[in-house]
Order: sequence, then structure tokens, then C-alpha cells
Amino acid sequence: MAKKKATQKRAVKRTRVKISKAVVRKARPKWHAAPLKGSFMVLSILGFLISAYLVEEISYKISFMLIFAGMFAASIISMTKAPVIEGNK
Repeated sequence: MAKKKATQKRAVKRTRVKISKAVVRKARPKWHAAPLKGSFMVLSILGFLISAYLVEEISYKISFMLIFAGMFAASIISMTKAPVIEGNK
């Protein structure tokens, strides 16, 4: 009896299921920018100017200026790409 089960298991042929790449890929949601406040842009401009004129060590000056320039770029992208939010009427 044990020999029959062993031979039956060997007789089973393993098949691989082919899945198309379109099925495997998940649909990604469309990217949209988060709306940022106007004070974020003002802070980035002021931070850039203050770090450009008042910070004396060049490595700190460059790093702060890069950070505030990145903040400014994020606020510009937010202004152009974010959805319009209507206030209460």
C-alpha cells in the first residue's frame, strides 16, 4: 500500500502557472501635491536670505541655503499642482 502512494506522488506532474506582467503590476494612484500655506513660502525666502547674509561658515551657509531653496521649490510646486480648495461661502 505504501508503494502505491509513493508511485502516485511521482506520477503527478507539476505545472507552473504563467501570470502576465499586467496582472502582477498594481495600479498606482495618481501623484498630487499637498497644498502648502503661504507662510511656508515666506519662511523659505526669509531663511534663504538670512542664511545667505548672516551665517559666516561656508559649509553651514551652503547647507542652509540648499534646504531653504528646496522648501521654496516645494512651495512653487504646491502652488501650481495642488487642487483648488474652495472656502466656506
